[in-house]
Amino acid sequence: MSTTIAGIKIPDSAMARAATEFVRDTEPDLLYHHSRRVFLFGALTGEREGLKYDPELLYIGAMFHDVGLVEAYSSATERFEVDGANAARDFLKQYGVSEYDIEQVWTSIALHTTPGIPKHMKPVVALVTAGVEMDVLGLAYDAFTEAQRTQVVAAHPRVETFKNDIIDAFTRGTIKKPETTFGNVKADVLALRDPTYKRLNFCEIILGSAWDDRHEHAHGVACGCHDQDGTGS
Repeated sequence: MSTTIAGIKIPDSAMARAATEFVRDTEPDLLYHHSRRVFLFGALTGEREGLKYDPELLYIGAMFHDVGLVEAYSSATERFEVDGANAARDFLKQYGVSEYDIEQVWTSIALHTTPGIPKHMKPVVALVTAGVEMDVLGLAYDAFTEAQRTQVVAAHPRVETFKNDIIDAFTRGTIKKPETTFGNVKADVLALRDPTYKRLNFCEIILGSAWDDRHEHAHGVACGCHDQDGTGS
């Protein structure tokens, strides 16, 4: 039986049902309900903005977007977003989904914590991030009606401690590989939760790189490798 929440129909294909079962079995209740709300808020955003999107692809993107936080799908060195994107790709391949559509879902998950970029991309990519930003950050909160918010949360509850619980989930998913938080929002999570965490600094990396520009410049001048405007030949 199909389910409709806040006017949004939950995809009910064999693939969508398998995705639901996979995430239900893989993630704790916190992340499962969060992921379903991400789909619903993403879909409501798409409806409000008049975007044409594939609800099934949006559903897979939303449901898998935090799978990389779970230990069984967490790699040693990749960002958790990439781990989740890879898990979704492997899942979609089992159902003969086209490479084009797989790429949309992969990108929607990989970029969902990179502000400012997804909104300019394909609707599936934009809407997964929109759903995440609404549920976690409360962005565009007032763009949803009270009835929409109430119906979504009634179907997939936000516990009273959700804000701290989701930060804790982010911490568990990144604390063993803090280097993967460089340049993304999860650096803020570890800065809050891990007293031993030291942020990598972009400028320090530039200034401390292996390049010896005085030597490189002197060598270039000596061998005549610079053109007249100094840009190199």
